Amino acid sequence: MASASDPHASAFSAAELEFLAEDETIEIVPNLKMDALNFISGDFGPFRPQIPAQAPLWLAVALKKRGKCTIRAPEWMSVVNLTQVLEAERDSDKFQPLPFHYVEISRLLIDHARDDIPDIYMVRSLVEDIKDVRFHKIGKGLESISAGGTFALKLKNLSAMEANIVRPFVTRALETFYKLGSSDMIQETDHAPNRQQTADRGPRRQLKDR
Repeated sequence: MASASDPHASAFSAAELEFLAEDETIEIVPNLKMDALNFISGDFGPFRPQIPAQAPLWLAVALKKRGKCTIRAPEWMSVVNLTQVLEAERDSDKFQPLPFHYVEISRLLIDHARDDIPDIYMVRSLVEDIKDVRFHKIGKGLESISAGGTFALKLKNLSAMEANIVRPFVTRALETFYKLGSSDMIQETDHAPNRQQTADRGPRRQLKDR
């Protein structure tokens, strides 16, 4: 994790987010025979030549590097789907649902399985465009904090990378506004008249001696 001594640091580095994304499952087409593998995250396999199977991304990349499989890009990474997401992102203030690690998954596949991704250059361009549009929306959302009076901010469907970048800033900003708001309330309370001292209770009657 990023250094705790740096208050401006993100919670995770890019490499750490990529490490977490490698546990996501993806479909592969192996060209080898292998018995089932048992991991803490689950069991995968057995693997048979030319029979599609599910595998964690880190295993898929490892097998791909050794020429032991091809990787099938997830459906959301097709040009058609990415184009639809990009258009929806531009036409709406809401964030479109995408895999939580869509940035890291697309980067890993583009880096290590280029020959398995149709229209790879278009896919890479669309992913970058989607990232830019979503970051612009995040910036607009953060502007609402600077306007004051905001003690909560809802940004639904953020990805891991986007949430990782936004979280430290939002946390510090909301803490600052909360402290400022609390100070104003304390000052108003200090300047408020003491009801017990200023309340008019009328003339006090004298007690008779017994």
